[in-house]
This record gives sequence, C-alpha cells and structure tokens, in this order.
Amino acid sequence: MAEPPRFRQQPKGFATKALHTGQEPEQWKSHCVVGPITTTTTFQQPLPNELGEFIYGRYGNPTRNVLEKCLAHLDNGEHCVTFASGTGAVMAVATMLNTNDHLICSSDLYGGTTYLLRKHCDQYEIGLDTVDPTDLDQLQKAIKKNTKMVFIETPTNPLIKVMDIAAISKILKTFDSQNIIFVVDNTLLTPYFQRPLELGVDIVLYSLTKYMNGHTDVTMGATITNCPKLAEKLKFAQVFSGIVPSPYDCYQVNRGIKTLALRMEAHGKNSLMVARFLESHPLVERVLHPGLPSHPQHELALRQSYGHSGIMSFYLKGNKDNMAKFMKSLKYFLFASSFGGPESLISTPATLSHAFLSAEEREKLGITDNLIRLSIGLEDADSLIDDLDQALKSSQQ
Repeated sequence: MAEPPRFRQQPKGFATKALHTGQEPEQWKSHCVVGPITTTTTFQQPLPNELGEFIYGRYGNPTRNVLEKCLAHLDNGEHCVTFASGTGAVMAVATMLNTNDHLICSSDLYGGTTYLLRKHCDQYEIGLDTVDPTDLDQLQKAIKKNTKMVFIETPTNPLIKVMDIAAISKILKTFDSQNIIFVVDNTLLTPYFQRPLELGVDIVLYSLTKYMNGHTDVTMGATITNCPKLAEKLKFAQVFSGIVPSPYDCYQVNRGIKTLALRMEAHGKNSLMVARFLESHPLVERVLHPGLPSHPQHELALRQSYGHSGIMSFYLKGNKDNMAKFMKSLKYFLFASSFGGPESLISTPATLSHAFLSAEEREKLGITDNLIRLSIGLEDADSLIDDLDQALKSSQQ
C-alpha cells in the first residue's frame, strides 16, 4: 500500500477546541452540557437606559453566539459572523464593494459564487476581472489602482486547483495603500485542513452547509476575520440584510462541528483511496486530487494544508452515452448537487454548478461534459471503489 502524502502536521488540540469552545455549561443557569436552542425573537430589557446583552433576534441570539465563538476559535480568528446560507456570506462580502471599485476573483470559483459576483458587479458598476491565481504574474498584472478585493477559492470547485495563499497575500501587501481585502473560500477543506488567516488572509468564508455541519440537513454560511472594522461591516450586512440563521440551524451546526476532526480524517482517507483507484483505471482519463503526486500543485498542497477532504474530480473516457450508462449503474453514489455530507454524492459540473456558463467558457476552463465531481462520504472505501469499478465497466457496454 502506498504511503499517505505528507501534509503539514496538525497541531494538537483542534478536536478539543471544537468540543469545548463556547460550550461552557456555567454560562447557562441550568449548567446544561448541551447549550439550549433559544428561539425567542425578542428579549426583556432591565430599563430603558440599561439594555441587556440581547435585544432582538436579528442582532444576536445565545445559540448563535455559541456557534460564532467556536467557529472563530477553530480558524484562530477573533470575529465570526454567521449567515442563513453560504451565498448570504458571499453577498455580505460583496456589499463591501462600491461603484467604480474593482474586484479580482479566480476564474473557476464555484459556479453560484461566480454568477452572484457577476450580477452584483454589473448592477453596481463594479469592475470585475477573473484570473487563474495559480499564475501569480497574471494575478499581479490584473491589479488596478481601484482594486479593492481579491476573492479566491482554494482548492477550487470542481477543478481542485490549489492557490498559494501566502504568496498571493504577499503580493497584495505590496499595494498597502489600496487596502485590498483578501477573501478565501475555505469550504472544501474547513479549518481542520487549512487555516487561511494564518497565511495572511483578511476574511475566510464558508458554506457551513457542507462539511462544517456535515449531515446534509442545514443551509448556513459564515465569515471569520481578525479585523474589527471588517467584522463590523459583515455584522451590519448580517443584521440589516436580514440574512441571519435560525437558532435551530445554529444548534445543528454546533453539534456537527463537534465531530469535524473525526469526519474530515475519514473523508480524506476515503477520497485518497478512491483517487488512487481511479488513477489506475483504464477508463479514466485524469484524476484531480491534491494528495496525488500527479496533481499540478501537489507540493504546494503538502506545504500549505494539513490534508485534503472528500472532494475530487475526474474525467471519464467516452461520450455522453458512456456518461449516462456510468451514472445509471451507480449504487451508492447519489447524483445530486452539494457535498460534505456523510453520504457519497456525484455530480456533473457542466450541467449543474456551471451550467450558466457558455459552452465556450466551460471548455476554456476545462469543465467539459466528461468531468465528474465526487464528494466521497463516510461509507466503507472498498464499497465505494467496487461501485465505481462496476459502473465504469458498465459505461462501455
């Protein structure tokens, strides 16, 4: 059996933080071990000129506060603001841009993020350029006098490209007078496998819907930052856009992150086993997984992150008919969007996440009709490999 890739060594204590930060029983009168779900929309105040910690549900909620405190700590950050969805978090970040500002984002961001940013920039006359940030020269040349934000995702979805976060941060710091905000969507790795704030990022963004919750039953998002001014702007967007998460959803995510370390280790182990199997299969053109030496940014991934999640992609040999036969033959992989839950999912980015792009744009990016994205779940890896094997064979019949 091949040796596992040597990612950065995970410092001790992550699982302990996930279990205990913000969870102190002493904060509740009952000393309950599991924090209560506070569903009230309003809170009684002591006196007109003596307001309490909580006033109204949009402004703050005890259940939400517990979650935000824990999430910030997992990223070694100071401030966390949660939202009703990952898209809500993206929208909150986008509201920091004004007319005539300039935004740079990576060319193969998640399709929904790209669509939202394009529409927002068009509506408010904000300049938008997309680049491939694996090419640092291309990124630096794209920076203008009015550039106010760089928004990337690493690894990317679905092409699994890995960006050099520290190198990009260093470039942006040479434009100090412009105060360019560096945003990284860290949804694919979570703070367990990558902590961008430590590498010079200003805002880390998550779709908590995915791995952080981990059970395919909550829609939420979050941003984490060490900058009080940015935190204040994000909080304003949360409160006055009304994109606050429900107390019950906060409770669900808070429960999910208690097992985040265990789940991410299992997702990562399973995905690497599947990736190695697919790379050796004659009916597969190419596999995209940072844990494989064949990945273009393999060495960067080893230096920058502590491991890799269950997200990977591959190109199937054949045409649309072969693809259809392959998909219909699967037993354990569910054809569905999203990722990060316990069950394994499979999707075709060309018809789902990036369907809004033109065929020419998809072709240029490499999001072709035979590209398949896998979200490797928590099933037995052998079961998943056997399922893929029989479906690959069926695709050619």
